[in-house]
Amino acid sequence: MTSSSAPAPAPSGAPQSSGPLRRLTARGRDEAHRVSSPLELFFDLCFVVAIAQAGVQLVHAVAEGHAGGGILNYAMQFFAIWWAWMNFTWFASAYDNDDALYRVVTLVQIAGVLVLAAGISRAFQQHDYLVVWLGYAIMRLAMATQWLRAARSAEGAERAMALRYACGVLLCQIGWLGLVLLPGPARPWVFLVMAVAEMCVPLFAEKGHGTSWHPHHIAERYGLFTIIVLGETISAATVAVKSAVDEHHALGALLPAAAGGLLIVFSAWWIYFVVPIHGHLRSNKQAFLWGYGHYLIFASAAAIGAGLEVAVEHAAGKTHISALAASAAVTLPTALYLLTVWALHSRHFKVGITQQLVLPVTALLVICCTFLGEWAVLAAGLVSSAAVATGVTLTARMVRRGRAANTTAPAG
Repeated sequence: MTSSSAPAPAPSGAPQSSGPLRRLTARGRDEAHRVSSPLELFFDLCFVVAIAQAGVQLVHAVAEGHAGGGILNYAMQFFAIWWAWMNFTWFASAYDNDDALYRVVTLVQIAGVLVLAAGISRAFQQHDYLVVWLGYAIMRLAMATQWLRAARSAEGAERAMALRYACGVLLCQIGWLGLVLLPGPARPWVFLVMAVAEMCVPLFAEKGHGTSWHPHHIAERYGLFTIIVLGETISAATVAVKSAVDEHHALGALLPAAAGGLLIVFSAWWIYFVVPIHGHLRSNKQAFLWGYGHYLIFASAAAIGAGLEVAVEHAAGKTHISALAASAAVTLPTALYLLTVWALHSRHFKVGITQQLVLPVTALLVICCTFLGEWAVLAAGLVSSAAVATGVTLTARMVRRGRAANTTAPAG
């Protein structure tokens, strides 16, 4: 969809109705100037509210010494947020017609994530998943409605695909009731089974006919969401620093963590956007792996913010954990982010073993920084920045060599 939100033409080129309701037909993969719409940007911002709530609860759990349970709960809550966002994003890339009904159903999905966000604290602290399940149900019922509407306008294999999607979404929503009805020890297993089932729905639905998602649009949507998550990370860390300074006047002790955190986030942005990934998204197999892998990118990026809050609180003497645990709250998600971005993005564009090793080695060095005590976050930030500088230098050297080879080739 263009930034002006103009309705897309049908693939056949036939004109569409200009009224408030239009057929929900597939868009073409070769549309020119396809960018995110204002509705999609609004959608992303509202979803980050839920991510922020999950991050806050993760901070509390880690700071109180309950890292294991906190990480498990965070992974479960984040999956619900990410999966609903991802399903909408790929559907919108293929079918967004921007009519009144499409907008209303999308706004219902936004309402659902806000309900889910309101229940995250109860899920973390009391293991009560009713509100979270209700919010997720609102989002998923709205998504099933979109697929049924697409099926109504489609024929043949495309119609069968849309119906499989709708049925899969609805059946999985019933399965998620296990989080509400079953006893606590069974819930992690329910989550594992249902998460796998949810991720199998697209594989099953598109086995005979794929959706016409737009590679450039998808890459932009994921990139924008990454920016928003990193922005939330900076916001959370800034609030934590301000609170610690106001309450404890410990600015000197906080500066290393604040500076290191800023370097980590800046490096995370640079590393993600150093290459244009849309050219790699050419098939469903590549797209599924890339899209699913972003669960780790988004979750680790948001967890970096939570870790920075923990590090700041520890520096201010407000936690009940060791310096090693506080440092690990930052360095481990940072290392995971670096490795995942390398696996999904960077490795496809690296030339030679030296370039390929930059991010994996950086992730290892960041983990080693965990043992540096109060200087761990600053050291991790410097290592991440050094990775960016090394990558830029290696790329520039490769470009110079390529130019030199092209210049000397005719003479040879």
